Amino acid sequence: MDKKTLMAAMLPFAGLAAAATDQRPNIILFMVDDMGWQDTSLPFWTQRTPLNERYHTPNMERLAQMGVKFTQAYASSISSPSRCSLMTGTNQARHRVTNWTLTYNSTTDYTDDVLAMPQWNVNGIQPVDGIERSYYATPFVQLLRQSGYHTIHCGKAHFGATQTPGADPTAFGFNVNIAGHAGGAPASYYGTARFGHDANGKPTSAFSTPGLEAYWDKDIFLTEALTQEAIKTLEQSRSLDKPFFLYMAHYAVHIPIQKDMRFYQKYKDRGLSDTEAAYSSLVEGMDKSLGDLMDYLERTGQMDNTIIIFMSDNGGLAASSRTAPLGVQNAPLRSGKGSVYEGGVREPMMVYWKGVAKPGTTQDKYVIIEDFYPSILEMAQVTDYTTVQPIDGKSFVPLLTGTADPSEGRALYWNTPNKWIGGDHRSEGIGQTCAIRQGDYKMVYWYIDGKKELYNLAEDIAESHELAADHPDIVHQLSRQLADYLRSVNAQRPTFKATGEPCPWPDEINAE
Repeated sequence: MDKKTLMAAMLPFAGLAAAATDQRPNIILFMVDDMGWQDTSLPFWTQRTPLNERYHTPNMERLAQMGVKFTQAYASSISSPSRCSLMTGTNQARHRVTNWTLTYNSTTDYTDDVLAMPQWNVNGIQPVDGIERSYYATPFVQLLRQSGYHTIHCGKAHFGATQTPGADPTAFGFNVNIAGHAGGAPASYYGTARFGHDANGKPTSAFSTPGLEAYWDKDIFLTEALTQEAIKTLEQSRSLDKPFFLYMAHYAVHIPIQKDMRFYQKYKDRGLSDTEAAYSSLVEGMDKSLGDLMDYLERTGQMDNTIIIFMSDNGGLAASSRTAPLGVQNAPLRSGKGSVYEGGVREPMMVYWKGVAKPGTTQDKYVIIEDFYPSILEMAQVTDYTTVQPIDGKSFVPLLTGTADPSEGRALYWNTPNKWIGGDHRSEGIGQTCAIRQGDYKMVYWYIDGKKELYNLAEDIAESHELAADHPDIVHQLSRQLADYLRSVNAQRPTFKATGEPCPWPDEINAE
């Protein structure tokens, strides 16, 4: 689609930002928590797999038929880094929120016998300056709101630690906050358990979901309660005569793996374990939410003027809490959540945008979570803005319009100098690492011993054939490129406990 055609397609959405005649598109960002690339009946690979046969996600299939399916969409391997990149447009190496956040000034790192973790930003991102151990940034939602959008947050936030402004989504520019706080998981999915509140209405843990008292003691699942609240809020906002931005951020399919009884039994009847049947019910409940929102848009005549973006924040859980054998829950991708391998960072992504995104098509170029910042602002026609932070993301709108390829010549970067879980999970790609993807090649660097792994993802999506010894020239090039980037953004690295010295950068090991 050339620029003239694109402008013609967008003409119905043109208008003054804050005027009553504002006809710019509504935008829904449907974010799933911990959903793997294979947690769906919609294949994101070149073929269907046994996992695609396990799950039932008809509304994901429906959305894919209406829009574009991205097969190589990336995020960080852990929730907080991804969500902070989404909100700030910066890479995790730059914002330094490299593990999950919760309690003010407290680390969530596991200890390591050899390496000491860096002083990463345990307090997350903040919309104001001066909060220690945090990253100050201009949120894209604030820019949307200033331009005239009515902005709604529903579900999981997980942007900033407790006792900081970043714990409250309204601090980032949301007009409405439904159930979002510092916690990154639900204490319970059950209304009968008051989503983690006791008989006196007090939270039973830091993960108790706030603000859903109307559903307490009712036989309702958290996913359904959030969906009902979102639709109720959308209906109330129709009188505002403004375009809306809804960040529909489900807690599903994060642990605890609890049974959504609307769907659980059919998976048990297929012979799945209790755990896998419960997990599958979490997935289908999420899919029903997507369908309910789409039905609402169609029923109210808003579908044609609403953009829907579907994404997950990291790979599916495969290192614990699942039925053995572990590590295969995202196959053919290797490993899962917390891993530098593809199972930890490759996500299901789709975009519906009538008149712009061609229905039923597939996009194989790669994108990453920080790209959502400039992309959503471009979709909303917000172009004249300033931020206190540099923007690492690149708009993927040209991939929807066919006008350009922002992935051409581009490298993607990850930096996780943390220990996410205890024990030795090196074979699963979980540990203190950094990585780069350039074209078809991906190189992983282990801080603890300087080992480098090289994979050709076009030929080996499972990362089962390590090629570093076969291509020393590529390893050398990627090592230099990765190290230069990490230095340029003042990235952090672990130190050796025995000496207090920092781990070498990738180009300082076996460098010529």
